[in-house]
This record gives sequence, C-alpha cells and structure tokens, in this order.
Amino acid sequence: MPSRKARIILLVILIVVAIIFIGSIAIGVSDGMFSEKIGVVEISGVITESKDAMEDIVRYKEDDNIKGVIVRINSPGGSVGPSQEIYSEVIKLKAKKKVYVSMGSVCASGGYYIAVAGEKIYAMPATITGSIGVIMEHMIVEDLFKKIGLQSNTIKSGAFKDAGTPLRKMKEDEKVYFQGILDSIHEQFIKVVAQDRKIPIDAAKKLSDGRIFLGTQAKDLKLVDKIGTFYDTVDDMKKVLNLKGKPVLVYGKKPFSLMKWLISSMSKEVVSEYFSGMFKYSVSP
Repeated sequence: MPSRKARIILLVILIVVAIIFIGSIAIGVSDGMFSEKIGVVEISGVITESKDAMEDIVRYKEDDNIKGVIVRINSPGGSVGPSQEIYSEVIKLKAKKKVYVSMGSVCASGGYYIAVAGEKIYAMPATITGSIGVIMEHMIVEDLFKKIGLQSNTIKSGAFKDAGTPLRKMKEDEKVYFQGILDSIHEQFIKVVAQDRKIPIDAAKKLSDGRIFLGTQAKDLKLVDKIGTFYDTVDDMKKVLNLKGKPVLVYGKKPFSLMKWLISSMSKEVVSEYFSGMFKYSVSP
C-alpha cells in the first residue's frame, strides 16, 4: 500500500492537472468565440519535402475560423519538386483567403519560389533573398578510386541511364542533356516570378541569374512589397481583414503543453511509489 504522503501527492497532482485541463478548455472556447484567427505556415531550413507545409495550408483553407494566412519562410531553398508543390497549394489558398509572406533572415531560391505565391511579401532590410536560379552539383570520385585500385562496372539499357554518376566524368552529350533540364526548370521559375510579381519577362530574366539581394534591394526591384517584421505583417493583415482585437495566431506545430509535461514528469514518481512493492528484480539462490 502507498504511504499517506504518496496519496496526498497524487491527489494534489490530479487536482492541478484538472485545473489546467479545465482552464485550457475555457481558454480554447474563449479564443474560438471571441478572437479572430490568422493561420501561420512555417517553412524553415532546406526544403526537402512538402508534406507538413501542405497539410497546414489545406487545413487553413478548409477552416472558416481562419480569416487569413501568413507564410513565414526562413529557408535558403531546396529541392524543386517540394518547392513547386508548396507554391501550388499557396496559390489555391490565395484564391479563398488573404495570404501574406513574411521572410526571415533568408528566403532565397526555392524559398523565394514559394514566396511569390503570396499576395504581399514582407522582408527585413538585411534579409537575403533572390537567388533565382537552378543548380545541379555532384562529386566525381573516379580518380580517387583509381588511386586505391577500385574500378566500377556498369551495365545499362540506355545511353543516359547512368548519366550523372559520380564514378566517372560526365560526357559532353550528358552535360548538354542536363543543361537542357536545368534551363527548362529555370524558365519555369522566371515565368512564375514575372507572373506573380507583375514584372515584365525581360526584367525578370535580368534578375534571374542566381544573384542574391538584400531586402531593401529586393523592394526597389519589386521582388518584395514592404520592409517589415513578422508582426508588421500580422498588423497589416489584421487591418485589411478588419479584425477586432488581438488576433490569435494558429501554428501548424502544436505549442508546448504544460499539462502534458506535468503528466509525463510526474508519472515515473507515481508509478514508482504505487508499484515498487509489487514488482521487483529478484535473484534466485
């Protein structure tokens, strides 16, 4: 049987958890009834996949309580496919709701590709953006293998099946082949920038040579709309949507839960106190 002290501790824990639980429900109901909501989609780091961002975008698009959405981007870019997927979902979202973009310290290449889908783009004066271009890099280990006495044997069904392998230098026709692919993707990027930023295609091409720009330069070049922080973006969206009071910012990732932390941190103590007499390690003589 647990001691009287242990029972009192457990009772106190249960009371605290109940208070937190009831309070969180009350706050949630209050926020849902009296506060307007703005969704926030966060895109951070190298873009290698699109699943989380797209799920947030679709959820906000279907939630009538979300009045507008801010896409917060702090990314140097990444893979072409995921960037285009997120861009496409932002375009769909923009057809139903206000969508603004807030740039962090970096919003370049694939990050900028996504950003142009927003109705307005906000950046800080020193934000690094632009880098409108496509790149393909791979390391050649052929000479290294020769030095250590290793050889590779490749059996293939087509001339270009092993194009881009690091085991040998690239042939001229392979370079032409890959250059054509990169040029096609680059052309898509340029058209998106020209279309969504309402820039003449020739002007967009001049800006799309891979250069980076600071936020102030990007504003002068019409690549962004306004210099401002994330909360400047929130304030402007609040005014445009005519929201009353302080809007609730809804993030895709769940915030820290005090109740969950309390339960997990106390569970070991409770289990130990109640079950230590029931289960033991024992060694038979």
